[in-house]
Amino acid sequence: MSLQDKGYIQVYTGNGKGKTTAALGLALRAAGHGYRTYVGQFLKGQDYGELHSLQKLKDYITIEQFGRRGFIHVTHNPDEEDIRRAREGLAKCRRAMLSGQFDIIVLDEINVALYFQLITEEEIHQFLEAKPDRVEIILTGRYAPESICDRADLVTEMKEIKHYYQKKVPARKGIER
Repeated sequence: MSLQDKGYIQVYTGNGKGKTTAALGLALRAAGHGYRTYVGQFLKGQDYGELHSLQKLKDYITIEQFGRRGFIHVTHNPDEEDIRRAREGLAKCRRAMLSGQFDIIVLDEINVALYFQLITEEEIHQFLEAKPDRVEIILTGRYAPESICDRADLVTEMKEIKHYYQKKVPARKGIER
């Protein structure tokens, strides 16, 4: 297998804006070349603009949400429902990865799901062990653990320098949601 055909593991982490946007941008670029992407959104269950726009690219990009409706406020004692949803979501992502139908698998907000103990690092490492050589994996979200970053081929940290949230600007339709 050439370096051009190999699938790599990428991590987009950090406290800055743009991790999901970067992953979806990669999916959009890949669709332009006929590649198919599966996006599993952990912790997200609400209506986002990308759900509507990606419907127009449904032949190339499949997106599923595993979170509850509304924003999840998790502590280090997560609700059993959130744990169940995260584990079922990871199982769906694994089936998609192994199906042969997708070139890219995005685990959106998986690092946050790990941080809140909805799933374990071991479960993610087992997922990555099963990765077919040609499949690209993208893991997004704050708090990427060192063991995942060490395993990745590419790690990008989004660093917040300045954000209008600090001025109490809510998430805007079409920009942040």
